[in-house]
Amino acid sequence: MHTSSRYDDDNEWGCTNWCEYVVVVVLAALLLIASLTLTLFWIMYYREGFSWDTNPTLQFNLHPVLMVAGFITFSGFSILLYRICRCFRRIYVKLIHTIFHALAIPCIVVGFLAVLEYHNNSTPAIPNFYSMHSWLGFITMGLFALQFVFGFFSFLILLCCEGATAAFRAAMVPIHASFGLTTFMLAIATCLTGLTEKAIFTLGKTYGSLPEEAIIMNSIAMVLTAIAIIVGYIFKLEIYYVKIVFCVSNF
Repeated sequence: MHTSSRYDDDNEWGCTNWCEYVVVVVLAALLLIASLTLTLFWIMYYREGFSWDTNPTLQFNLHPVLMVAGFITFSGFSILLYRICRCFRRIYVKLIHTIFHALAIPCIVVGFLAVLEYHNNSTPAIPNFYSMHSWLGFITMGLFALQFVFGFFSFLILLCCEGATAAFRAAMVPIHASFGLTTFMLAIATCLTGLTEKAIFTLGKTYGSLPEEAIIMNSIAMVLTAIAIIVGYIFKLEIYYVKIVFCVSNF
């Protein structure tokens, strides 16, 4: 018995579908890149860059950049490519999906360690896991870890016995996709609460007068909100999902 998969091309796309597809893909990619670019600009221009040991404040600056890189940019491209990529065999799309998520892991780990070190090394020390932002972040990291382990074993390791696990993997796809979208939206919510917290703590009363730094921080928040909207739009429309048909044959 041999099991294989192929794309379901029953619904041919017209010109309008392809134009919408190109616009959505380009817009999503630009927003994902913009979120990291704006965060880097904010930290480098207004927060004096990075450090690990010499200055706790500069050490903290690694946290927003690496978390946006891991949870938003890398994870966002991973979701985007898996959902709408029509250019490669599905096994290659799964590998790219896994690689982007794997790239997010060191960013998240180092970003998490940076904020812990900042809290512990500050004078006086800052409590850990007391805010809404930290609680959301902890839940998001936990779901991300579970999703990665689940996806790795279900959709890559089990390919070694593809025929025996095809039905199981097909049944797990909607569950994995739903929790993946949930984790991504939680990551955006965590970033938004973190930006709000940082703006209030850093800018204080001057935040109300909307200085330049506040405009940049608000712009990052608007880009993250736009990403949430467009990713939700992509997930909502079935036309962007590349359907796979499992074929079983005896020979």
